[in-house]
Amino acid sequence: MIRTLKTRGAIAPAFACCILTIAVLVITGSAAGAQTVVLPRESVWRFEDSGVALPATWVDTGFVDAAWDSGAAPLGYGESYIVTPTSYGPDPQNKYITTYFRSTFDLQDDPLDILSFTLRTNFDDGFVAYLNGQEILRRSMPAGPILYSTEASLHEGGGYELWDASAAIPALTATGNVIAVEVHQASPNSSDLVMDFEVATSLSATVVRGPFLQLPSESGVTLCWNTNAATDARVWYGATPTTLTQSVTDPTVGFEHSVALSGLQPGTTYYYSVGTSTEALVGADADHRFATSPTPGVPTPVRIWVIGDSGQSGTSQDAVRDAYLSRPDAADTDLWLLLGDNAYEIGDEVEYQAALFDEYSDLLRNVPVFPTRGNHDIVRAGDSNDYFEFFQLPTAGESGGVASGTEAYYSFEFANVHFVCLDSEGSDRSPTGPMATWLRQDLAANLKDWTIAFWHHPPYTRGSHDSDDPGDSGGRMTEMRENFLPITDSLGVDLVLSGHSHSHERTGLLDGHYDVSSTLLPSMVLDGGNGRVSGDGAYEKATLGSAPHEGCVYVVAGNGSKTSDGPLDHPAMYASQDRLGSVLLDVTGARLDVTFIDENGTQRDSFTMTKGLVTPVPVGLPSSRLSVRASPSPFGVSTSVEFTVPSADRVEVRVIDAAGRVV
Repeated sequence: MIRTLKTRGAIAPAFACCILTIAVLVITGSAAGAQTVVLPRESVWRFEDSGVALPATWVDTGFVDAAWDSGAAPLGYGESYIVTPTSYGPDPQNKYITTYFRSTFDLQDDPLDILSFTLRTNFDDGFVAYLNGQEILRRSMPAGPILYSTEASLHEGGGYELWDASAAIPALTATGNVIAVEVHQASPNSSDLVMDFEVATSLSATVVRGPFLQLPSESGVTLCWNTNAATDARVWYGATPTTLTQSVTDPTVGFEHSVALSGLQPGTTYYYSVGTSTEALVGADADHRFATSPTPGVPTPVRIWVIGDSGQSGTSQDAVRDAYLSRPDAADTDLWLLLGDNAYEIGDEVEYQAALFDEYSDLLRNVPVFPTRGNHDIVRAGDSNDYFEFFQLPTAGESGGVASGTEAYYSFEFANVHFVCLDSEGSDRSPTGPMATWLRQDLAANLKDWTIAFWHHPPYTRGSHDSDDPGDSGGRMTEMRENFLPITDSLGVDLVLSGHSHSHERTGLLDGHYDVSSTLLPSMVLDGGNGRVSGDGAYEKATLGSAPHEGCVYVVAGNGSKTSDGPLDHPAMYASQDRLGSVLLDVTGARLDVTFIDENGTQRDSFTMTKGLVTPVPVGLPSSRLSVRASPSPFGVSTSVEFTVPSADRVEVRVIDAAGRVV
């Protein structure tokens, strides 16, 4: 059986009609657990491009191809990165349907010792591959005999897919192996063709992605990882790295592994290792651990790291990551939110491997990640090459909340916080569509103290995008503001996080603004101060839990790996900065602290929101005429609280700790 694997590597984007790139994960050397590339990329191939059907023997080892043309890959036409051009015939509207390619390779190891034999493909439209005369893989081609005139089905290029061809291992020989590939167009007017090919073998299994954590709950979590060879899967876990006495096994053989653990204790740290049913491949150390979610609804300190548009690999991405992870308190991170554009430019498997799974591997093995989809997270046909295939997201309320039935939008809960992820990129954004209907149901059922929503396209921004422009981003920002903010305001969302604009922007406490920036009225700004306890005071909401129209703060954090020019002058914004960085959320009982940390680790902006801690001021008494001072502050063993009121009155003083408890 042939299975897919998500891998790492580099690829030139390709969108047009007929592209074939076949490659394999480049991990050289023949040590146990590593892959050995036996046919490198950019090798020399012989090719036949005369538009004539070849006899069936063209795939055999004894076929004579000495008269064929030859050249280095990539071969083909219609793309700027082609090294060796091939012919499509005299008529651009009636191109040859099939082009033939052959090459050879020798093994570096004894064929009897080889565990896996793999091919990685990025193709559009279809192909059939042969090894020593035996067919080993066909994609986007019909079943049955393949003729020269057989047209492929459409398949969008741009994403690599790694396939297990281990069933062909018995056909391998020590030297002189012949790999033959016929590339077919979906139609005579296909615009391009590309052919490149790598082949690899492996003597044992090794982990090439992950492990990473998905679907956390108070009683379980799902561990995901990929291997270079098709294997079964097992997770060992326990209270310490040396006491992994419990295990769960998935007998399914494949490259991509997902093992769900259940029956765990809430708020408990476990250590783990992952591997096959016969051997552990990684883990069994202090670095491989996870913590189950706390008991639902119980106020427990929660730390969430937030990055948006973080998928541009390079020094800027590294700096933002390191600035956060170098903080001493980063070790206490409970959850991680991705605000979309998680891998540039097209969000394919190769880009995700480099920009997410390699870049943040240390964090992924310990902290559950919840993403939303951005405009660069393109969904494409084929297996294992887009956003929805890289993650396992809650569709049935596995992590709390109301089941959405789709990975595009979903909710989850942690301690006393309810999270909502919306899909501003690809889902119906109408006010009566499935996403809006589900959102109303989910928020109406929410009983948690805090509600945080996130999606890619911000309702307010004047950075690299302009939310006032209905044509910007296909109207997505306008539609999210007009159609979804009335829902979130009426059902008590406290904080909305978005990316897309490559800057840091954040509002004061707003309610009821759903139009362009020029329509923002003073009555819609419930608190326009800086929201800092040491400054203008925290943003205060009277209700601990969900209540309508008590205000929401909007944060744009699309600066996780790049910044872009923009006026940064939206009137709803209290703070706007053209700086790289990320956002840290700390929820402690009835208090939420939000901090913007730049690429140097400097705190550039912050605010606090409190809920249920507000003592109403008597009617007719302005809050500015009531003052309270505590000494010392923060409280010590003995603390004096002084208050001043404009006239003699009876005053009630309540002292509330950080968890929201009256002490």
